[in-house]
Amino acid sequence: MRDAVIGGLCSLALATAVPGAWGESPDFSAVRHLVRSEMAARSIPGLSIAVARRGRILWEEGFGWADRENRIPATEQTMFNVASVTKTFTSTALMILAKSRKLDLDRPVNDYLPGAKLTSPKFDPAAATLRRVAMHTGGLTTFFRTCYADEPRCRISMEETIARYGVVFWPPGDHFDYSNLGYGILGQVVEKASGRPLERFLKEEVFAPLGMSHSSLGIGPGLAKLVAQRYTARRRSPAQETATPGASGAYASAHDLALFGMFNLKTRLSSAKAILSDADLEAMQSDTVAAGGSDRYGLGWWVRDDQNGYRTVLAQGGTDDTSASLELVPAEGIAVAVLANKGDPLPSVVIDAILAEMLPRYRENLERKAQEPEPPPADLSHPDAAFVGTWNGTISTDRGPVPLTITVRESGDTRGTLGRGSVTALTNVKFDPKFGTFRFRGRMAGELNVDDAGQGPFDLYFELYVRGSALEGCATTIPRPESQEGNGLSFWVELKRDLPGSVAKDASG
Repeated sequence: MRDAVIGGLCSLALATAVPGAWGESPDFSAVRHLVRSEMAARSIPGLSIAVARRGRILWEEGFGWADRENRIPATEQTMFNVASVTKTFTSTALMILAKSRKLDLDRPVNDYLPGAKLTSPKFDPAAATLRRVAMHTGGLTTFFRTCYADEPRCRISMEETIARYGVVFWPPGDHFDYSNLGYGILGQVVEKASGRPLERFLKEEVFAPLGMSHSSLGIGPGLAKLVAQRYTARRRSPAQETATPGASGAYASAHDLALFGMFNLKTRLSSAKAILSDADLEAMQSDTVAAGGSDRYGLGWWVRDDQNGYRTVLAQGGTDDTSASLELVPAEGIAVAVLANKGDPLPSVVIDAILAEMLPRYRENLERKAQEPEPPPADLSHPDAAFVGTWNGTISTDRGPVPLTITVRESGDTRGTLGRGSVTALTNVKFDPKFGTFRFRGRMAGELNVDDAGQGPFDLYFELYVRGSALEGCATTIPRPESQEGNGLSFWVELKRDLPGSVAKDASG
């Protein structure tokens, strides 16, 4: 989802940007000042920008360092890890294969998996179609897993990943739940349907035809010297690879993302091949599902119908050591790409400043929003009677079931016990109606001792639904901020409520 604009940065962008002319050559000097000052303030080593309008690149430039230690500057051709922008490449590959009738977007994902299949303790995996998985409504949930170069035992095949974590947690088609695992699985589908490795298919059918010579899945042969190093707030990141390359494994330059953006704006460049028709591109951006708030999601694209007065289409990704955004304004033929080699919301802020420079109406609406108070969040701290009680059951892991008890009091005070551990208070607890059912969310410290999770320490994040006499859903391992290593893995939870009256009321009751 598009990062929220931080108030102070937004104010700086608006204070320094003067609305540009409607012509093809805006003055971006104020944006340059914003970039340099904020990179220094936020310790961002390198950043790269490319801006295109109606088939012409207006501005592209690199700032800072692609490799800080070796003093290698970032340029518009520097390749950054683009994180979840990869999903937009993978969905493009799916559409290419659907167009050539090598797959059907409305058939079950399991029909295209050569080995392990999606499973579910509750729902029909056959309802998890390619289209639903690509739109994050296939019933899969949170998953992120990274392996570092010095951890050879960390790597497991996608087939084994599916066998361990390919669980359909929600009724397919019921609601949006962003899943890296889903796009990792779709990468497998592309390989099966095309008979080629995903990196080769993307190179031959997407990157090369569009002239994207500085793009690859993983770091392609001969490209290592062009790749920006990655940095967290604490350190330079070691060499790593994701367990779901189809979700987050791509690298690209800002220049290449501008080319990709122009193609998706239906701009036909003489140097690019039309790998999809205008109708195909429109379908990817217009056939959408609700994704929370005003956001919608298509096939690999976030869509906002009113982003400061314009309909925009966005591919975005980020981790703690990389951030990437490609935003399109179809009505104006504008594509803006901003990449950084540290996790930070600055790319989104820079895009706002660029669009404010190019589009006076965008600037006016952005400035007005900056002055509006944030609406108070809904109060979801008080449980309905459907939640109150003591719930006992297990978390299912590949190492066996882990006992879990959750007690919800009428006041909203919620406690949990994991295994033989002590009683622990849950934080960030929310109770709310969701699609005709009742949803519970909360967080507690806890270790499942699952090898794939990493060293931790961890919290467990719960998303559970009341269904009949059960409270069921998922528990996800979330590394704490002080964790040096950790992965987000989700596991099936099923709890049954004790008989009424078995839970004590509040001390005052």
